[in-house]
Amino acid sequence: MSPISLFVSCPRGVETLLVAEISALGADAPEARTGGVACVASLDAAYRICLWSRIASRVLMPLHRFAIPDADALYAEAATVDWPGLFDADRSFAIEVAGRSPTLTHTHYAGLKVKDAIVDGFRAAGFDRPNVDTDHPDIRIHLHLDRDQATLSLDLAGESLHRRGYRRSGTEAPMKENLAAAILMHAGWPALAAEGAALLDPMCGSGTLLIEGAMIAADIAPGLMRRGWGFEAWRGHQPERWKAVADEARQRRTAGLAVVRNHIRGGDLDPQAVNAARDNIHRAGLSDWVQVECGDALQMRPEPGTHGLWVSNPPYGERLGAEAELIKLYSLLGVHLKQQFGGWRAAVFTARGDLGPRLGLSAHAIHTLYNGAIACKLLCFEIRAQSASAAAAAPVGGGEDFANRLRKNARHLAKWARRNGVTNYRVYDADLPDYALVVDLYATPEMHAHVQEYAAPKTVEPAKAEQRLRAALARLQDVLELPAAQIHYKLRRAQKGTTQYRKQNETERFYTVVEHGCRLQVNFDDYLDTGLFLDHRPMRLRIQQEARGKRMLNLFCYTGAASVHAAVGGAAQTVSVDLSNTYLDWAKQNFALNDLRAWDYTHAPEPGASLAHHALVRADCLVWLRQQAAAPNRQRFDLIFLDPPTFSNSKRMDETLDIQRDHVELIQLCAALLAPGGCLYFSTNRRGFKLDTDALSGCACQDITAQTVDEDFRRPRPPHHCWRITATD
Repeated sequence: MSPISLFVSCPRGVETLLVAEISALGADAPEARTGGVACVASLDAAYRICLWSRIASRVLMPLHRFAIPDADALYAEAATVDWPGLFDADRSFAIEVAGRSPTLTHTHYAGLKVKDAIVDGFRAAGFDRPNVDTDHPDIRIHLHLDRDQATLSLDLAGESLHRRGYRRSGTEAPMKENLAAAILMHAGWPALAAEGAALLDPMCGSGTLLIEGAMIAADIAPGLMRRGWGFEAWRGHQPERWKAVADEARQRRTAGLAVVRNHIRGGDLDPQAVNAARDNIHRAGLSDWVQVECGDALQMRPEPGTHGLWVSNPPYGERLGAEAELIKLYSLLGVHLKQQFGGWRAAVFTARGDLGPRLGLSAHAIHTLYNGAIACKLLCFEIRAQSASAAAAAPVGGGEDFANRLRKNARHLAKWARRNGVTNYRVYDADLPDYALVVDLYATPEMHAHVQEYAAPKTVEPAKAEQRLRAALARLQDVLELPAAQIHYKLRRAQKGTTQYRKQNETERFYTVVEHGCRLQVNFDDYLDTGLFLDHRPMRLRIQQEARGKRMLNLFCYTGAASVHAAVGGAAQTVSVDLSNTYLDWAKQNFALNDLRAWDYTHAPEPGASLAHHALVRADCLVWLRQQAAAPNRQRFDLIFLDPPTFSNSKRMDETLDIQRDHVELIQLCAALLAPGGCLYFSTNRRGFKLDTDALSGCACQDITAQTVDEDFRRPRPPHHCWRITATD
C-alpha cells in the first residue's frame, strides 16, 4: 500500500511537539500548521500514530480538497468521492464539521449536504442507503471549512484521541488528556521519568496529569484502552497489520510496568476530586503505581532523597473571594516551592497568566497553550537547591520586619486575651506602612487567621506590592504556625455602589466561635467581613452585662451578635432589625447556637404590634424607625444599639444612607422609642465624624469611645466613636 497523506490535529500551541512525536512514530515530511501537522505515513505508521500519539486529537486522511462558492458546489464536490470504495453500506456514519466559511455559515446545513452526497453515492452505485449514527458511528467523515475552501477527510481514529478510556463515561475534566500529556512533555517529564524521577501534582483534580505521567514513565500506549477505531470500518484497513502494532504495545506495557520505579503521587483538598482521581487511576490499571491523598497543596512535601517534577493546574476563580484565595495560593506556592522543592523542576499551567508573577519565581520557559479556546500559560521553573542553613536564615526571602512586629504583637495580645477571656482578636493592623494588612485571629477551636490587605496606593509598584504580600503571608504562616488552609486572605478595596454587598464566594463553610459565653457563627470566605465585628466586642459585653430584664432593640443588626449577647445576659426581649435576609438568617442561627429561639418577620409588622420574645424583623431601619416613632402605641425599649453603616445605597433601600448627614434623625427617632430611664448606644467608624450635639436637643450625649476600645484595637487608634445617649425631656 502506498504512503497515506495525513493531517494529525492537536491542541493549539503543541504543534512542534507533535512534529517530533509523529516523526518518531514513522511519519515522513511533517509540516507544522495551526492546530496540527500534515505528513505522509505508511499504513503501519498511521496505526502507530493512532495508538501511540499522546498529544494528537485526530488522525485525518484527506479525501478531497475543493472550492465552495455555495452549498450546491459542496454537494457536487462531495458526490465525486467514491464513498462505497471507503466503507460498506451496512456501516453507520456521521459527519463532523469544523472551521468557518462565509459561503456556508450554518455548519449543520453543510453537514447535511455532505450526508446527502454520501447517501446518493451509495444509491447510485446500487447499494442500500447507509445509516447515520451521530453518537457511535462506525465511520466518521470530517469536513473542514477554511474560508472558500473545504476538505473532506476520513477520521482514522474515530472518537477524539484524548478519550483514552480510563475516564468514567459521561464525566468531563477541566483538562483533556492530550493537553495534559503535552504539558508534561514541555516540562521535560519524559527525560526525568527515564531517570526514575518523581512526579507530584498537589492539586490533581481527577488525576489526569498523574495518569498521563505514569503512562509515559511505564511506556504505555495511550490508546490501548480504547474500544474502537475509525479505521476498523474502512475498507483499506488491514487487521493483521493492526494486530501486530497493538500486540507490540501490549508487550511494551507489561515490560514497562515491571521496571517503573518512579514515585508518582498527588493530592487535592476536595474529597470528591480525590475519589474521582482514584477511580480513574484504578480504571487505567495504575493503582499500584500512582497514589493520591486528600490534603493541602501547601502541606505536601517531596519524598526524602527524591528529585523530579512538581506540576499542577491550579484552580481558576471567577468570584471576588476566589480571586483573593488565588492570590494567596500563588503567593504561598512560590515560597513553598523554594523552601521544599530545591533541585526539582516545577511547571504551573494556568489560565491566569497575570498571577504568574505572584509566584516570585523566574521562569526559564513559558509556553502558550490552548485549553479549548482559552489561551493559557505553562510556566516552567528550575527550583534552585539551597543549603539547610541558607533556608533557615532566610526562609521566605524578606518580610523580617513584618515577622518581628507580628511576633511581638502575638505574644503581648495572647497574654492579654487569656487574662480577659478573649478568644477572637486582632493581632496586626497595618502597624508597618509597607505591610498594609489586617490580621484577625479566631478560635473555632482551631485557630484561623482572617487576613485583609488594603490595596496599595498607585505610588507603590505592583511588583513591590506583590513581593511584600508574598513575604507577609509566608511569615504569617511561620509566626502563627498555621497551615495555609487556615489563613483566609481578602483584598479590601474601596467599595462602590452595590459591590459592597456582593457575595464573594460560595463555600458555605461556617465555624463556631465563643465570645464571653456566647456561641456565634463566622464565615471566613464568602463575604468581605466574617459576620462578627471584633472591634464591637467591648460594646457587646456591655450590652450583655446591662440587658437583664430589659427590652433591647438592635438596629442594622447585621448577624445579630449584640442581640444574642443581650439574650444570653437575660434580656426580657430583643428586637433585631435589618434589611438583609442573609444576615437575619445568620442571626437566627446564632440564636439557635445558644439554645434560643428567634422568630423572624419577613415583612415588618404594623407599628406598635406585639413582637415575639426574640424577634428578627426584615425592614429598612430608617423607614421602620419613622413608622414606629409616629405610632401612638409605639413600643418602648430600655436599651437600643444603633450602629449604622457609614454609607449605604442598597437597591432594597428606599433611599441612600449617609451617617454624617442622617445621624441626627436616626438618633432622634431612637430617642422617641426609649422607655423612661432607657439609653441608646450609638457608634460609628466613619473617619472625621462629628456628632451634631446642637441639633440633638432633648438628648444627653456621653462620649464613651475610650471605654469601648479594647487592647487589640489601640495600635493604631481606629476611627471609632461611641456615645451613650439618654433622653432629657
